[in-house]
Amino acid sequence: MVSTDRVLAFAAMSVLVIMIPGPSVLFVIGRALAHGRRTAMATVLGNVLGSYVLVVAVALGIGAAVERSAAVFLAVKLAGAAYLVFLGVQALRHREDMRAALHRTTATVPAAPARGDLRTVVDGVVVGVTNPKGIVFFAAVLPQFVDHAAGGVAAQMLLLGLIPICIGLVSDTLWGLGAAAARGWFARSERRLSMVGGAGGFAMIGLGVTVAATGRAD
Repeated sequence: MVSTDRVLAFAAMSVLVIMIPGPSVLFVIGRALAHGRRTAMATVLGNVLGSYVLVVAVALGIGAAVERSAAVFLAVKLAGAAYLVFLGVQALRHREDMRAALHRTTATVPAAPARGDLRTVVDGVVVGVTNPKGIVFFAAVLPQFVDHAAGGVAAQMLLLGLIPICIGLVSDTLWGLGAAAARGWFARSERRLSMVGGAGGFAMIGLGVTVAATGRAD
Protein backbone atom coordinates (compact mmCIF):
# COMPACT_ATOMS: atom_id res chain seq x y z
CA MET A 1 0.00 0.00 0.00
CA VAL A 2 2.81 2.40 0.90
CA SER A 3 5.85 2.43 -1.39
CA THR A 4 9.28 1.58 -0.02
CA ASP A 5 10.73 4.98 -0.89
CA ARG A 6 7.99 6.76 1.06
CA VAL A 7 8.53 4.47 4.04
CA LEU A 8 12.30 5.07 4.02
CA ALA A 9 11.88 8.83 3.61
CA PHE A 10 9.38 9.01 6.46
CA ALA A 11 11.60 6.82 8.63
CA ALA A 12 14.54 9.18 8.02
CA MET A 13 12.39 12.20 8.90
CA SER A 14 11.12 10.40 12.00
CA VAL A 15 14.65 9.64 13.19
CA LEU A 16 15.60 13.30 12.80
CA VAL A 17 12.65 14.47 14.87
CA ILE A 18 12.83 11.76 17.54
CA MET A 19 16.56 12.15 18.11
CA ILE A 20 15.96 15.77 19.18
CA PRO A 21 15.38 15.68 22.96
CA GLY A 22 11.93 17.05 23.70
CA PRO A 23 9.29 16.98 26.45
CA SER A 24 8.79 13.21 26.28
CA VAL A 25 12.50 12.44 26.47
CA LEU A 26 13.00 14.80 29.40
CA PHE A 27 9.98 13.27 31.13
CA VAL A 28 11.38 9.73 30.71
CA ILE A 29 14.82 10.79 31.95
CA GLY A 30 13.33 12.62 34.91
CA ARG A 31 11.25 9.61 35.92
CA ALA A 32 14.25 7.30 35.52
CA LEU A 33 16.41 9.52 37.70
CA ALA A 34 13.74 9.95 40.34
CA HIS A 35 12.16 6.47 40.41
CA GLY A 36 14.39 4.00 38.59
CA ARG A 37 14.16 1.57 35.68
CA ARG A 38 10.66 0.14 36.22
CA THR A 39 9.02 3.55 36.31
CA ALA A 40 11.07 4.68 33.32
CA MET A 41 9.85 1.74 31.22
CA ALA A 42 6.22 2.31 32.24
CA THR A 43 6.64 5.96 31.26
CA VAL A 44 8.06 4.97 27.86
CA LEU A 45 5.06 2.69 27.26
CA GLY A 46 2.67 5.50 28.13
CA ASN A 47 4.50 7.94 25.87
CA VAL A 48 4.31 5.71 22.80
CA LEU A 49 0.64 4.92 23.45
CA GLY A 50 -0.10 8.63 23.73
CA SER A 51 1.82 9.33 20.54
CA TYR A 52 -0.17 6.73 18.63
CA VAL A 53 -3.37 8.34 19.86
CA LEU A 54 -2.18 11.39 17.92
CA VAL A 55 -1.63 9.21 14.84
CA VAL A 56 -5.16 7.85 15.07
CA ALA A 57 -6.60 11.33 15.56
CA VAL A 58 -4.78 12.61 12.48
CA ALA A 59 -5.69 9.56 10.39
CA LEU A 60 -9.40 9.74 11.23
CA GLY A 61 -9.85 13.50 11.61
CA ILE A 62 -7.29 16.08 10.62
CA GLY A 63 -5.76 13.74 8.05
CA ALA A 64 -9.06 13.32 6.22
CA ALA A 65 -9.58 17.09 6.02
CA VAL A 66 -6.04 17.56 4.80
CA GLU A 67 -6.50 14.89 2.15
CA ARG A 68 -9.69 16.49 0.78
CA SER A 69 -8.48 20.07 0.57
CA ALA A 70 -5.23 21.40 -0.87
CA ALA A 71 -5.91 24.69 0.94
CA VAL A 72 -6.23 22.93 4.30
CA PHE A 73 -3.11 20.94 3.53
CA LEU A 74 -1.18 24.14 2.82
CA ALA A 75 -2.50 25.82 5.96
CA VAL A 76 -1.63 22.86 8.20
CA LYS A 77 1.79 22.49 6.57
CA LEU A 78 2.73 26.15 6.96
CA ALA A 79 1.36 26.31 10.50
CA GLY A 80 3.33 23.21 11.39
CA ALA A 81 6.48 24.54 9.76
CA ALA A 82 6.15 27.85 11.61
CA TYR A 83 5.65 26.09 14.92
CA LEU A 84 8.64 23.82 14.32
CA VAL A 85 10.79 26.89 13.72
CA PHE A 86 9.32 28.47 16.86
CA LEU A 87 10.17 25.37 18.89
CA GLY A 88 13.69 25.47 17.48
CA VAL A 89 14.15 29.09 18.46
CA GLN A 90 12.76 28.36 21.92
CA ALA A 91 15.15 25.42 22.28
CA LEU A 92 18.07 27.70 21.47
CA ARG A 93 16.90 30.42 23.85
CA HIS A 94 16.19 28.02 26.72
CA ARG A 95 18.77 25.28 26.13
CA GLU A 96 19.80 25.54 29.80
CA ASP A 97 16.33 24.44 30.90
CA MET A 98 17.02 20.72 30.38
CA ARG A 99 20.13 20.94 32.54
CA ALA A 100 18.27 22.85 35.25
CA ALA A 101 15.34 20.43 35.20
CA LEU A 102 17.61 17.42 35.50
CA HIS A 103 19.50 19.12 38.34
CA ARG A 104 16.26 19.67 40.24
CA THR A 105 15.14 16.09 39.58
CA THR A 106 18.45 14.58 40.61
CA ALA A 107 18.45 16.64 43.78
CA THR A 108 15.15 15.05 44.85
CA VAL A 109 16.08 11.42 44.10
CA PRO A 110 16.38 10.30 47.75
CA ALA A 111 12.86 11.55 48.62
CA ALA A 112 11.07 10.34 45.50
CA PRO A 113 7.92 8.36 46.38
CA ALA A 114 7.01 5.12 44.66
CA ARG A 115 4.34 5.19 41.95
CA GLY A 116 2.01 2.51 40.64
CA ASP A 117 2.68 1.16 37.15
CA LEU A 118 -0.79 2.04 35.84
CA ARG A 119 -0.55 5.62 37.12
CA THR A 120 2.86 5.95 35.55
CA VAL A 121 1.61 4.66 32.18
CA VAL A 122 -1.32 7.11 32.31
CA ASP A 123 1.06 9.96 33.08
CA GLY A 124 3.13 8.93 30.07
CA VAL A 125 0.04 8.84 27.84
CA VAL A 126 -0.88 12.37 28.87
CA VAL A 127 2.61 13.63 28.08
CA GLY A 128 2.60 11.80 24.74
CA VAL A 129 -0.80 13.16 23.69
CA THR A 130 0.01 16.74 24.68
CA ASN A 131 3.57 16.79 23.31
CA PRO A 132 3.65 19.82 20.94
CA LYS A 133 6.40 18.29 18.83
CA GLY A 134 4.33 15.14 18.29
CA ILE A 135 1.17 17.09 17.45
CA VAL A 136 2.97 19.20 14.85
CA PHE A 137 4.87 16.26 13.37
CA PHE A 138 1.87 13.98 12.90
CA ALA A 139 -0.48 16.74 11.72
CA ALA A 140 1.87 18.53 9.33
CA VAL A 141 4.47 15.96 8.27
CA LEU A 142 2.71 12.57 8.25
CA PRO A 143 0.11 13.48 5.54
CA GLN A 144 2.89 14.44 3.12
CA PHE A 145 4.10 10.83 2.88
CA VAL A 146 0.72 9.34 1.99
CA ASP A 147 0.16 8.06 -1.57
CA HIS A 148 -3.21 9.66 -2.33
CA ALA A 149 -3.54 7.83 -5.66
CA ALA A 150 -3.35 4.46 -3.91
CA GLY A 151 -6.40 5.18 -1.72
CA GLY A 152 -6.89 4.12 1.89
CA VAL A 153 -5.40 7.35 3.20
CA ALA A 154 -6.35 6.70 6.84
CA ALA A 155 -4.95 3.15 6.71
CA GLN A 156 -1.71 4.44 5.21
CA MET A 157 -1.37 6.99 8.00
CA LEU A 158 -2.02 4.35 10.66
CA LEU A 159 0.64 2.14 9.09
CA LEU A 160 3.20 4.91 8.59
CA GLY A 161 2.52 6.14 12.12
CA LEU A 162 3.91 2.88 13.48
CA ILE A 163 7.37 3.85 12.18
CA PRO A 164 8.02 6.81 14.52
CA ILE A 165 6.25 4.93 17.31
CA CYS A 166 8.71 2.03 17.03
CA ILE A 167 11.69 4.36 16.66
CA GLY A 168 10.51 6.37 19.65
CA LEU A 169 10.02 3.20 21.69
CA VAL A 170 13.63 2.18 21.10
CA SER A 171 15.01 5.69 21.61
CA ASP A 172 13.06 6.44 24.79
CA THR A 173 13.89 3.01 26.19
CA LEU A 174 17.59 3.66 25.71
CA TRP A 175 17.28 7.09 27.33
CA GLY A 176 15.36 5.62 30.26
CA LEU A 177 17.65 2.63 30.81
CA GLY A 178 20.73 4.81 30.51
CA ALA A 179 19.43 7.35 33.01
CA ALA A 180 18.30 4.66 35.45
CA ALA A 181 21.63 2.83 35.27
CA ALA A 182 23.83 5.91 35.43
CA ARG A 183 22.14 8.56 37.55
CA GLY A 184 25.48 9.86 38.70
CA TRP A 185 26.76 10.15 35.11
CA PHE A 186 23.83 12.34 34.11
CA ALA A 187 24.32 14.51 37.19
CA ARG A 188 27.97 15.07 36.23
CA SER A 189 27.20 15.64 32.52
CA GLU A 190 24.44 18.25 32.63
CA ARG A 191 26.42 20.57 30.32
CA ARG A 192 26.36 17.92 27.60
CA LEU A 193 22.56 17.82 27.70
CA SER A 194 22.47 21.61 27.39
CA MET A 195 24.64 21.38 24.26
CA VAL A 196 22.37 18.68 22.85
CA GLY A 197 19.39 20.97 23.41
CA GLY A 198 21.09 23.71 21.39
CA ALA A 199 21.89 21.35 18.54
CA GLY A 200 18.30 20.13 18.66
CA GLY A 201 17.09 23.70 18.25
CA PHE A 202 19.03 24.13 15.01
CA ALA A 203 17.77 20.76 13.76
CA MET A 204 14.16 21.72 14.54
CA ILE A 205 14.51 24.99 12.64
CA GLY A 206 15.93 23.07 9.68
CA LEU A 207 13.04 20.64 9.81
CA GLY A 208 10.54 23.50 9.82
CA VAL A 209 12.13 24.99 6.72
CA THR A 210 12.06 21.58 5.02
CA VAL A 211 8.38 21.07 5.84
CA ALA A 212 7.52 24.50 4.44
CA ALA A 213 9.45 23.87 1.21
CA THR A 214 8.02 20.43 0.41
CA GLY A 215 4.56 19.09 -0.23
CA ARG A 216 2.32 17.13 -2.54
CA ALA A 217 2.11 17.95 -6.19
CA ASP A 218 -1.64 18.68 -6.32
